[in-house]
Amino acid sequence: MTYIVKPKLHHPKLPTNELGYTHRDYEGSISTLCAGCGHDSISGALIQACFELSLPPHRVAKLSGIGCSSKTPTYFLGQSHGFNSVHGRMPSVLTGANLANRDLVYLGVSGDGDSASIGLGQFAHCIRRGVNMVYIVENNGVYGLTKGQFSATADKGSKAKRGAINTDSAIDLVGLALQLGASFVARSFSGDKKQLVPLIKAAIQHKGAAFIDVVSPCVAFNNHPGSTKSFDYVRNHNEMVNQLDFMIEREAITADYEPGTVETVVQHDGSVLRLRKLAKDYNPHDRIEALTYLQQRHAAGEVITGLLYVEHEQGELHDFLDTVEAPLNTLGETELCPGLDQLERYNASHR
Repeated sequence: MTYIVKPKLHHPKLPTNELGYTHRDYEGSISTLCAGCGHDSISGALIQACFELSLPPHRVAKLSGIGCSSKTPTYFLGQSHGFNSVHGRMPSVLTGANLANRDLVYLGVSGDGDSASIGLGQFAHCIRRGVNMVYIVENNGVYGLTKGQFSATADKGSKAKRGAINTDSAIDLVGLALQLGASFVARSFSGDKKQLVPLIKAAIQHKGAAFIDVVSPCVAFNNHPGSTKSFDYVRNHNEMVNQLDFMIEREAITADYEPGTVETVVQHDGSVLRLRKLAKDYNPHDRIEALTYLQQRHAAGEVITGLLYVEHEQGELHDFLDTVEAPLNTLGETELCPGLDQLERYNASHR
């Protein structure tokens, strides 16, 4: 795969953060995703959040699986640690890396296929264990790299590009994250950076399992009437769409609306997405209330965005396991082999 590298020359008057880094220092390679893809907007939000937090790029570890979403870490934080894992296995790799070195900030980037299908079990255990991380799902409801089949998050009744109707119930990753014990749960829309950037900043600063589901329309395979996670930009006739090798570029859809209001996002195919932003007086500290509200608004045909739940005192995996604070690769023989007396005392404690 070929990546286009951006030039490293910086204008001397570019704004800098507290570390003296510019916005460009948090960018990566030029994106090879479809023009107008919502995933690129998420990459831009991550870049902005890390720039504003003045995070040293070398202290960030970004991990992903397989899919369009899992390509995106190439497009942000080019000076950070990175690992692209096997399909659906990113949560296990992230957990292991986190246990080995708690000093890094861990960003797990996944998709609805990567996390809600083959990786659903991995997702569940990573969340329930309270791994200190930011887990972002770029959710478009389709398998973009394999020509647009329904993913497990596609809404029941939604229509595929070739006319098939989804008869399966959708998996709601936000609802699962709440039930599994995530201590920070949010949902946003890729076109609403005004909301998404603060959510990412809050998630990075949160201690514990932070999960953000980001609705991110696919411009290539959810481009037809009847899709609930899409915007169409090609033609009005599917028989013509299926024969095209060239796709017309479109502008990414954006949304800017006030807390407590519903925004109807009209997509390029004429279908709509109803986004409700949580009101300022919403209580994000009640897990049961969050689950109930999520179901109520879903029944009304609305997608809730904002910070649904946060718990500040829950702790994270290292607290639960009482691990050493130093990264494992810094431990010497004395720490790793404390001697026979220590081993006997440990064994005696389990008798």
